[in-house]
Amino acid sequence: MATMKDVAKLAKVGVGSVSRVLNDAPGVKPATKKRVEAAIKKLGYVRDDYARGLKTNRSQTIALILPTVWHPFFSEFAYYIEQSLYRRQYKLLLCNSSEDAEKELQYIKMVTQNKVDGIVGITYSAIDQYVSSNLPFVSIDRYFTEDISYVTSDNFIGGKIAAKELLVRGVKHPAFISGYSKFPNETTKRRDGFKSVIAESGLEMDEIYVPEPIENLEQLVDGLFKRQPSIDGIFCINDLMVLQIEPILKAKGIRVPEDVQIIGYDGFNLTSEQPLGISTIVQPVELMAETAIQILMNKIYDHYRPSEIEVLPVKYRNGNTTRPII
Repeated sequence: MATMKDVAKLAKVGVGSVSRVLNDAPGVKPATKKRVEAAIKKLGYVRDDYARGLKTNRSQTIALILPTVWHPFFSEFAYYIEQSLYRRQYKLLLCNSSEDAEKELQYIKMVTQNKVDGIVGITYSAIDQYVSSNLPFVSIDRYFTEDISYVTSDNFIGGKIAAKELLVRGVKHPAFISGYSKFPNETTKRRDGFKSVIAESGLEMDEIYVPEPIENLEQLVDGLFKRQPSIDGIFCINDLMVLQIEPILKAKGIRVPEDVQIIGYDGFNLTSEQPLGISTIVQPVELMAETAIQILMNKIYDHYRPSEIEVLPVKYRNGNTTRPII
């Protein structure tokens, strides 16, 4: 059975270079990586992760903390995280936290106990005091401190794009619908971007903006249309909200998109090849996952590496909840 030394000898590199290639560590020259990968293929080298873990004090496992797997965007994100880890010969441990700070804390402790090597977290819980600069942790859509790496889509620009798309389609009475967490996070910038464009247009905006979890959504929508019966365009905080709003409007005799146009945010798909079909602001979910894992790997192999912040671009995808541009 081939060993790392055999691979190094055939590739004419050091064992350390082979290790860095296997772990997708930064700083490996493309030519070196190509020779190592060719040697691995030729020798049929298979890494013994168990023995390696004993030597390196690493588990080759990453934890992913999600508020819930029931949300389609979180599920899609988890899929791409697992794919990114698999390419690096890492395993995924999934935490469905239900926004339980104690549950998330247990996973953070697993890092200090070497049970997992790092964490990617979408978290809206009170864990600020447990997240430090020396912890291999990458946050998604939430800023903790300047010492903690995070990855997000450009939520502010996404909100602006949604407003412009509604306005160019003739909307005169726009509204925004969202819940919000008591823990500040990047998603609130969607509202800020939307409001900025509406204000610049000289129009007035109404909204449903209440603490999460949202209860009595039907009554809230009813109140919204009683305040402003002329609402003809809605930007929802995410695609799931669009799916909740549509049947409520239908029950009130309001047609989508003939009477009210709606744009969501996330761009999640029904399958890997079939989009949901609604008009939405699309997050680059695959790129977000890949970027988060690369940043996390950088931190795992260099605990003193400075924090990294990545704000990724979004785009509009037209669907069946808006009308053609007029």
